Amino acid sequence: MDERNVILVTWDFTEKSEFAYENAVLAASNLRSDIIFLHIAKKESEVKSLEERLNGVIAEKYADRTPKPKAFVKVGSIFTAIGETAEELNARMVFMGTHGIKGSQKFFGSWALKVIAHTKVPFIVVQDAPKQNQFKDIVFPINYRKENKESINWIGFFSKYFNSNIHLFKAKHTDSNFVKGVDSNMLFLTRNFKNKGIDHIVVEAPGQTDFVKETVDYAQKINAGSLLVMTTKDIGITDYMLGAQEQYIIANSFNIPVICINPRPAKIGGSFSTSGS
Repeated sequence: MDERNVILVTWDFTEKSEFAYENAVLAASNLRSDIIFLHIAKKESEVKSLEERLNGVIAEKYADRTPKPKAFVKVGSIFTAIGETAEELNARMVFMGTHGIKGSQKFFGSWALKVIAHTKVPFIVVQDAPKQNQFKDIVFPINYRKENKESINWIGFFSKYFNSNIHLFKAKHTDSNFVKGVDSNMLFLTRNFKNKGIDHIVVEAPGQTDFVKETVDYAQKINAGSLLVMTTKDIGITDYMLGAQEQYIIANSFNIPVICINPRPAKIGGSFSTSGS
């Protein structure tokens, strides 16, 4: 099996997995990628039966589809094994279906966000079947956090392969320190976008309600294909409990797909990285 150009689709035998595949097909045609269905098993003794079940689904539903998906079962925790597999197979991106923030997730954070944390490739989280080209118009909310600047290479990737138009949705603050942070991020991104020829527009949030709500409402208003978020740097249990903003964007009520990109991890001692590159 050649895994040098693949897209992973997390598979849990639910309708949400089917939505993830249908979204992945659109991306695969642009990237000319293969698609792999990834299921995480709890123990080694389950692998064979799960492989048979997964291959059965592919034979029944997707045998005539292009690209025809392949099955891959890995033992581990969903919170670490998906990211490990993405790195192992050198995946270009991961598509994952989510049921939103329900039940205990309201108290312990979004499971989707916990899966995404600390991975090197974009996760595209979906709640529904694709309605359009999900990468044509991308809304990127810009706040004061420095890691917003780390989006530049991945946005360049989407611009190159999908001819994406980036909508920079600028947070509105009254605190001077927050204003400086937002302006610094905007200046960095717009300069780089101009130099790289990346199509973009800048829109300032009204600042009348919650920034997350205004971001999602704007994306819905312009019929955006997706939202893009930088996850909270070095996210921990406190962020989950208090509600990291990105988990509410991921679970947005309009079912807009969300591209999730992790910032580089913090470095220790100036050269050693806690994980990733």
